[in-house]
Formats: sequence, C-alpha cells, structure tokens
Amino acid sequence: MFERDLCIISCSINNERTLLAVSFRQYTEEERVSRLLQSVSKYLTLLIEIHPINNVRVLKAVDSCIRVQFLYPVEGRNTSTESHLLLVSEDKYIEQFDIHVVAEEEHKVVIQNSGQLPRIRVADDLVWAQWDMVEQRLFYIVPKESRSTLKCVQFYPDENCNSILESHLDISLNDTQFKLVNFGSDYCQDQGVASGSLNLQVSTSKAGGLCVCCSLASDTPDEVTYSIYFLHKGYNKTFTVSLERTDSHQLKEVAFMNLDYYVAAYLPGQFLHLLNIQHPDRLCYSLFLTGEDARIDILQNCFIRSPLVSTVLDCHVGSMYTVSISESALLQFLQKSKRDSERLAALHCALLYFRHTEDLETQIIWWISENLSTCHSFDPIQEFIIASLYWRMCPETHNLDKLLPYTSLLDWIGIIPGVTCATYIISLPVLEFQNSKGFWEKLSSNLESVKYAEPHLHYHNNVLRREWHNLSEEKEDRRPAAYLRNIFENAKKVLSHLDTLDSEERLAPLFQEEDYQQQLLMGLMVAQLKDHLMRHLQYVGKKKIDQIVLDYVAKLLNLVHRIMKEVWRRYQLHSCIFCFDERGSAGEFAVFHIMSRILEAANGLCMPLPPGFHTLHLGLGVRCLPLHTLLHYIDNGVLHLTETCVRKLLKDLDDTEKNEKLKFSIVTRLPEALGQKVCQFWDHPINANVIARKYVKLLIEKLGNRQCSRPIPERHSVPVEFLPLNYLTNMLAEIENQGMHPYEKQDHINVKFVEETALKHTVTLLGLKYS
Repeated sequence: MFERDLCIISCSINNERTLLAVSFRQYTEEERVSRLLQSVSKYLTLLIEIHPINNVRVLKAVDSCIRVQFLYPVEGRNTSTESHLLLVSEDKYIEQFDIHVVAEEEHKVVIQNSGQLPRIRVADDLVWAQWDMVEQRLFYIVPKESRSTLKCVQFYPDENCNSILESHLDISLNDTQFKLVNFGSDYCQDQGVASGSLNLQVSTSKAGGLCVCCSLASDTPDEVTYSIYFLHKGYNKTFTVSLERTDSHQLKEVAFMNLDYYVAAYLPGQFLHLLNIQHPDRLCYSLFLTGEDARIDILQNCFIRSPLVSTVLDCHVGSMYTVSISESALLQFLQKSKRDSERLAALHCALLYFRHTEDLETQIIWWISENLSTCHSFDPIQEFIIASLYWRMCPETHNLDKLLPYTSLLDWIGIIPGVTCATYIISLPVLEFQNSKGFWEKLSSNLESVKYAEPHLHYHNNVLRREWHNLSEEKEDRRPAAYLRNIFENAKKVLSHLDTLDSEERLAPLFQEEDYQQQLLMGLMVAQLKDHLMRHLQYVGKKKIDQIVLDYVAKLLNLVHRIMKEVWRRYQLHSCIFCFDERGSAGEFAVFHIMSRILEAANGLCMPLPPGFHTLHLGLGVRCLPLHTLLHYIDNGVLHLTETCVRKLLKDLDDTEKNEKLKFSIVTRLPEALGQKVCQFWDHPINANVIARKYVKLLIEKLGNRQCSRPIPERHSVPVEFLPLNYLTNMLAEIENQGMHPYEKQDHINVKFVEETALKHTVTLLGLKYS
C-alpha cells in the first residue's frame, strides 16, 4: 500500500478489526526542504478499510504530531455498524470521529459516509493526557495560572461520553510542555524525560482510589523528590529520598506502577516504595525497600511505563511484563526485617493484599509466635486479628470498609531512615454523574466519608469498655433484667453462629464451658457494633446488619481459636496440661507466654476470648510457673481462676506439703461465689478453716454495728478453754437467740458443719485427740 518505509507515530484498530487508523510522518524537515515540498504537510493521519484494502480516507494532514485511539466501550462486541476514534493533537486538543460502516457482499465492510466524518471536540488547551484502555477513561490536565485542573472524560457503552471529574492540583505546568501517557510509545519523548520533562501518571484502584503521581527533577544530585496526590483522601504526600549511591549512568527518574492496592514508586538500583492507596494516612502501611530487596532484575536501568494495572512496559526494547508482589519474597522480608515499620507494612501487605490463604495465615501465626518480644511499637496479635477481620468482612457490604477498624494503632510516630515525608491538605475533586456504578460510585463514597470526618466513622471500643466495666463491677446503676437478658441472648447467638463457621475439631476446653465475663463481653460487643452500623448503614436493613455483627464477633473468636490451634500444633502439645503432677515442658512455657500475650492483646482491644481460654491458660500456668510467680500472675489479673481448673486441681493433687500450700493459696484467692462451689472438693482441715473464717466474717458483716445486749451464756461445746472457739460458739448462740438466721439465705452453708469443723481444727492445733 505504501511505496516506501514510513515513520509510524501511532496506529489503532477498531474492535471489529475492519478499520485501521494510522498516523505517520511523511517527510523530515530536511527532506521537505531538499525536495521543495514546503507546501506538503509533515504528518498524515489515515483511516483505512481493511477489507477491501484499497479504500483510504485522510483524516488529518498537518504539521503537528497526531495520536489515534479507537474506543472499545463494550467488551466482547463482535459486530457493530459504528466505530469511534480519538485523535490527540500536539496542538493541545482532542477530537472524536464517529465512523459508520456498512457490510457488503463477500464480507466487505466499507465506510458509509461519503463526505467528511462527523466529529466532536472532547478537550481543548490540554498539556497532558492519559488514556485508560480498560476502563475507557481519558484523563487530561488544563493549566490555569499557578494551578492546574485535572479532568476526566468517561466513555460509556451506549457510545456517549461525559466530563465526570474535575480536580485542582497545585502543580505548575509549562504551557510549552505536552505529554501523553498510554497513547503508544514515543522514543524521542521517552528519552527526553531525563532532561526534566513532566513525569506524571494517574492511578486508580478497584476500591475507588484515585491518585496522581508526579516526579520532577531534583536540584540536589543525591536526592529524589516525588509527590502522590491521594485525591480520594484529600491530601498530598511529598517524599524526599536520599540516594545510597549516585551513578551518572543510572536513571534518576522515578517510575510509577499501578498495583491496584498499591502504587509503586521505583527508581532502578535505588529503591522501591509501595504506597498503600487504601490506607495512606500512616507511613507504616507503606513498604519502602532498598538494596537487594528493591531489585527487579529485568527492569534494571531502563525507562518503564505502567499502561495497565500490574503491567509495565520497557520503553527501550518494547517488552511488556506482568508485575505482582511475590508472596514468598514478602514472607522472607517479614522474617528478616529489623524495623517495626517494615514488619508492620509487610504484615498488612500479606493480610490485605494477598487476602486469605491457609498456608500464608499459618506462616504469619508462626512468625508472630516467634516475634512477640521484638515488636515494640505495635502488637502483632492485635494487628493480625484486626486486619484479618477487616478483609474477611468488608467484601460483604458496600461501605463496610469505612466503618470497621483496620488497625489497632491510633497513631504512628516512627520514621523511615533516609525518607522524609510532608503532608498537605488539598481540595477534594468535584464529581458530576448520575446513576454511575463501579469505580465512580466507590470514589464518590470515599469522598463523602472524608467530608464527614473519616476517622470518626470507624468503630471504637471506648463505649464498650466502659459498659463492660460497669456491668462487671456491678455498679449501682444496674441495667434492667431485660437488658442483661438481651446481652446474653446475643452471646448465645454468636456461639451458635460459630458452630456453622468452624467444623474442625476444637482445642479442649475452648467453647466447652460457660464463662460469664466473656459471654457478657460478647453480648455487649454485638450490641455496640450493631448500634454503630445502624447509624451509617440504615439502607442495608436490620436483618443484614444483625448477620454482619454476628459474623464479625464469631470470626473474631474463630481467629483466636485458629492462633491457639496453630501454636498448639507447632509446639506439639496435647491434653497433658491438665495433669498437675508434672512440671511443664519448654514448649508449654512458650505457649503459656503466647497465651499471656493474647490475653494482653484482647484486653487492649476490649475483645472477647473463647470460653475456656482462661481455664487453659491457668492450667498451663500451674504446670509452668513457680508458686510465687503463679500467685503474682493471679493477683495482677494475668491468670483468672475458673471453676473447671480449680476443681480439677483440688481433686487431682494429693495433700503433700507442697500441694497443700498451692491449694491453700488458690482457695484463699477464690471469689466468694466460686469458693462456695469448689471448696467442698477439698476435704482438708486447711480448707475447713477457710470455710469457717469466711462464715464468721459473713455473720459479722450481717450483724453490722449491733451490740450484744445479753451476757454470753456459759456453755462450751468442748472441754477446752480456747478463746477463738469460745468466741465462735458464743457468737452463733447470740445470733440464734436474737432470731437472726442469715445462714438460711446461704444455700451452701451448714451451721452444724461449721461448728464441727471449727472444733476439729482447734483440737488438732492443740495436739489433742478428737472423738
């Protein structure tokens, strides 16, 4: 068709593969002068019918460079009588041509219009434009004085287009500059980047994230500066990175890659910065890699572009590669990281980027069990639970990601060595659309959450903690019985729902006993979370919110159980933890330490633990800790005395001197209600003494300030003058004579038993024989 080789500028084929648009340079400036062709245009843009091949239509014959791009608004469309073509001119305008075709015999397809093709002006006065081929969006920038305006035109399947976005950027652009992104590779333009031309790219994410990435040449030779405008969050972060080494042969232009959840800033041979688009507020959720960790072998010292999500183009050789974060490499980085910022960023990347894989979750739990003492600025157990719940729950309902917590951290004051960051508030974009779904709907939702102070939308446990504390301590402002009944009904629903989530064998005794405190916390968490979601998700409906809340709390308990099972499996433990006649192994001590950290994490988040957790924890504590440490842990609330564990301890251990000391120390620390239940399982004078003392204390409290008006009767139940025993019997007689019978209200108190026990113990202490 062409008589000689041509310098092709741009070409594009329509979806039906019946039309080809091509833009090329006819002659160089020197050729035009030498051939006296000054009147001939430098560039030519043609529209060619592919079958038959001899029909050609001239669209443009100008001295400015033209780029062409067919629209593909409907995926998978095989036949159509109309095609639409974009022409982008260096003269800073964009036009759309509408081309109608008709099918003739022998499968010929020809252009129907005999005259000029209909066209509309899409954009004017632009200095930068980017084409999104997948989503059929055109982003472009129009400079206005000291500021620039980013606009976006969306092309729809019904062949209409709308200007849908407008956002002001504090980026000063030169009117003489003109840069196109994703309209084909221009070798001359790409080579000019290093000389200081504009390097700017727009990145979007499926979750409604919209970022503008910009890099300009730095005045300091050993520094690189780039800015990320998080338009969906309303702020801009500008990073300045000190380079480890400078090489005149190395590129100093930052390349930006869109990885959907992350946008990557990459400088070959220097660093790879993965910036979290969804949660960019704290640097600890962005991964900054240097040295060998940042090395991408096939992309060393070459100029690259990211035309599609998770795709890069090597502009020097024309090769395109798929880019993704390696799961194995990320785990290796997590295991060898020394800084908390790196650990936290890698942990969130593993949980929120890769989502749920059984093996990955297991390896993370193992890493947590080994690094509980090395993380100083955050709790890895808390982060694991909160982040895992976040990605498990958010896909269920639109906007749920803005209401559930994604981190346990309230703030982060850490730094990344060699990187400085400045944050600036920017104006929010203005959207103009009606009934648009997908990305634009999610972006609009993100902007609305920013307007209504996003941090306050996320669920906090402040009210839950206060309510649980009041009910646990039985404050005077008790709630009505119906309120408490509803709370415990919530807990029963959670435990019932949990049975449907986890069919695997459970770790005994988890979920196999009742725990009043944990069930109370479960029920309160359901109530508080339900109220929080009802305030912001009324359109979802009460039934759906009830299901979300039950699912959230049940999955929380299931995560704790999952951690326990993996730790149990790793240290090869079994049910022998309840054999109190043996000391614990090194593995049991390690598990006890991990359970203590789980308890600490739960207290920090005010979250419930599976019923039976405290029994398991106490059983390990008895086996692993010396007595004074065990009692210290009990007194400070680290270990909680449970009926199941204490009853087994009293029944199974024999009454050696060492075991008596242990039992006595435990019995004296039991709450009164629990003590009345379990003390009967230890038939020993020490226990009887404790029962007698507690009963006397109870009687004295009942008497209050009443004075005994009658003289003490002269009767003794034993022929031994022993003041404590006499006082006990006289006090009982006084109460009896005054008609006071407080023991009638105590179902577990037997006065005759108390008197006999006191007598037996007194005689034993005096070394006498009791008969």
